[in-house]
Amino acid sequence: MVGMSTMTGDVNPIVEREFVQHIAEFGKSYGTKEEYQFRLALFAEKHAAIAEHNSENGSFILGHNQFSDWTETEYKKLLGFKKRRDHQVKGSNFTLLDTENTPASIDWRERGAVNAVKNQGQCGSCWAFSATAAIEGAHFMQTNQLLRLSEQQLVDCDRQSEGCNGGLQEYAMDYIESNQQELESDYPYTGKDGTCQTSASEGKVLVTQIHDVQPESIEQLKAAIAQGPTSVTIEADKLVFQMYKNGVFNSERCGTELDHAVTAVGFGTEDGQDYYVVRNSWGATWGEEGYIRIAAVEGKGICGIQQVSLFPTTN
Repeated sequence: MVGMSTMTGDVNPIVEREFVQHIAEFGKSYGTKEEYQFRLALFAEKHAAIAEHNSENGSFILGHNQFSDWTETEYKKLLGFKKRRDHQVKGSNFTLLDTENTPASIDWRERGAVNAVKNQGQCGSCWAFSATAAIEGAHFMQTNQLLRLSEQQLVDCDRQSEGCNGGLQEYAMDYIESNQQELESDYPYTGKDGTCQTSASEGKVLVTQIHDVQPESIEQLKAAIAQGPTSVTIEADKLVFQMYKNGVFNSERCGTELDHAVTAVGFGTEDGQDYYVVRNSWGATWGEEGYIRIAAVEGKGICGIQQVSLFPTTN
């Protein structure tokens, strides 16, 4: 690992000291002085952007995380949501949900329906994590038992998707309609494309139906989440999302061009602003211990969160 270098004239010494702390915190290792300087420059750019945003005293703050020394290309490899090849509009065949009994707030983490945050690594498998969290939640609603199911099985075996090169939550759920999803302990995650394996154990969960949520409706998305963890889709390629630390994310700078699959596990209100509780798959060092609270606003929603949402029922 590269340790403390001679402070350069190009970067503020205080920023470089923070960068050295960043290296230690995340176990980074750079092979050459040139690589160190390259990563330091990336860190300094993000440091400046974080400071500028936080000076605005908005509803959320940014902060350093594991992506502080990543290039834009490296980061975008995580964003594995693929648009449908047939160009059909997802959500066009939705069923209207009853909204009369939707609570003012709910958090499925507190009710035992959500596993600890996982980490997809440097594989564009967000779609598999989003689908799995929704399937785990649906199974919990059915049985009151929370299982840890295998994302790697979806990466390796869902032929409609493209493994670490991206996929769709819908395709993952389609696969689990015909093939029971196995436990993570029986089919562990590697973060790489692999050959589809037939485990010695039997699968545990089968999807019986996939439900689309009406697009561009806060009430319908809340009603879906009130029934259990719901797969949602967002745009996440902007730095303002990448470096999110905490607070209610309420920025149109996020965009609405969908590229990342996550899971909504609750909703609530803070200072009069409604928000969704969203579970990411980048480990607990990102955001609010792996989560982000995204403001609920009309239309496509912040980061486009109200465009493509779905949830399964299971056996």
